[in-house]
Amino acid sequence: MADNGQTIIDLDRKRMQAMAAKDVATLETLLADDLIYAHSSARLDTKRSLIDAMVSGATVYTGVEPSEVKAQDLGDAVVLTGIAQIKVTANGSPLAFGVRFTDVYAKRNGRWQMVTWQSTRLPT
Repeated sequence: MADNGQTIIDLDRKRMQAMAAKDVATLETLLADDLIYAHSSARLDTKRSLIDAMVSGATVYTGVEPSEVKAQDLGDAVVLTGIAQIKVTANGSPLAFGVRFTDVYAKRNGRWQMVTWQSTRLPT
């Protein structure tokens, strides 16, 4: 079985950069239609609600920097765990914080897409 770990780490970095750049076209490709995105605030988003909040300006990511990312290659799925420093403006309030995350990509119709994100805020 091929090791997809580094491929997905690189793909997830591209997804994080797309969020900060408001690159909707890239996000449309990388996010699965059935995405479950659990924010560190416990708010849940779908692919549509996540992208719509970014486009409307309700949620503006200005930086997402991953570190200590590890990959578990399960064949047609890869689980990432790591830390990310997030800079975001949510409903007009600027925030900067770190999270520990678990992120899952699945291979569907020959391409990798993010299907799940779960993050927990790190203590300050």
